[in-house]
Amino acid sequence: MRVLDELAALRRAGTPRGITSVCSAHPLVLRAALRHGAAAGSTVLIEATCNQVNHRGGYTGMMPGDFAALVRRIAEEEGCLSDRLVLGGDHLGPNPWRDQPAEAAMTEAEAMVTAYVAAGFRKIHLDASMGCAGEPEALDDATTAGRAARLARVADAAARQAGGEMPRFILGTEVPPPGGADHALDHIEPTSPKAARRTIVVHREVFAREGLGDAFGRVLGFVVQPGVEFGNQNVIRYDPARAQALSHVLDDEPGLVFEAHSTDYQGTAPLARLVRDGFPILKVGPELTFVLREALYALDLIATDLRPGYGDRPLMRVMEQVMCASPGHWLRHYPGEPAEQHVLRHYSLSDRIRYYWPEPPAAEAVSRLVAALRGQRVPLPLLRQHLPAAQAFADEPLDPEALLVWRVTQSLEAYHAACNPEAMKG
Repeated sequence: MRVLDELAALRRAGTPRGITSVCSAHPLVLRAALRHGAAAGSTVLIEATCNQVNHRGGYTGMMPGDFAALVRRIAEEEGCLSDRLVLGGDHLGPNPWRDQPAEAAMTEAEAMVTAYVAAGFRKIHLDASMGCAGEPEALDDATTAGRAARLARVADAAARQAGGEMPRFILGTEVPPPGGADHALDHIEPTSPKAARRTIVVHREVFAREGLGDAFGRVLGFVVQPGVEFGNQNVIRYDPARAQALSHVLDDEPGLVFEAHSTDYQGTAPLARLVRDGFPILKVGPELTFVLREALYALDLIATDLRPGYGDRPLMRVMEQVMCASPGHWLRHYPGEPAEQHVLRHYSLSDRIRYYWPEPPAAEAVSRLVAALRGQRVPLPLLRQHLPAAQAFADEPLDPEALLVWRVTQSLEAYHAACNPEAMKG
């Protein structure tokens, strides 16, 4: 936790550093993050979201203890030391149950937060901004802060019972839509400095009134919108000039930083500027599963060309069948005619295909692909055709999983460089 605790002080000292928040439950993405962290000797922050993992199972079927056990097992396999691993919970609040009355939804949220902290999650983003049944879609700062304080109290109680460090909190809720926007974007307005200041002030006052001054003292930062986003087919990159006034809010809050969501696809230079400007916690998720899918589909094409009897892109065909059979995760997010939706299902930057990899037919298709190529020597021209960046894997017995982890690691390297300015200088 020391790395997180030092972020604000490093910025004040003029030596800003950042940390990548890996938001994914895919085992290969987790392996890539932990392998990279072990090799770099850096802290690895892995976060699960309230819909993905909760005390009811979430859409992954995992409770917080299950997810923590999965991450720790992979960390041990990859030689990532336990003191270099931080587990976080993202958007913990009533969102999964917002169709219920507020009290019922908050009771569920309390149980979820308790389960997260009991399982060893210590970076906790409390998000109670959404209205529940019969309430406005977005709540005012005072109501949001009151519910966040209620959840902070529960988190602290769970930590005292479990032992270990007390939780660090992220507050504030002005974030991009989870998983990216559903439409083409031309600009995103950063959070106004006035709104950011009010959010901080109201939360500080409410926590103090509730006798939670110690908990507020463990608030690392607030979530704001620095003006970054991605849609299905385009990316809005960070513009430091437009976020300058927002960044200056931190001049009056020396113990805080801002957390940036939806930083996917930004690239190293914009990410480095975010870190410099007071947004050192960089959350990434869909980009990592997008590049994983990119590599899987490239291998699917390679196996089609290289292995007689493998078939014509069977992995992509299976994914199409699985997504069309259960359209709930993509249908309202992918507009357009059937042909346009077909392209988005497979290639959208929002990467909602990520929800379908755990499905048995998808997992079986991936296993068949890996088995078809394991140990095969892939000719250089075939890699140049389908995955040019992977030419180093040519003409040697192929380990498909190593190639997939390598592809995810390429994206993680961009984040690592942005978070560690000395790495960029080197």
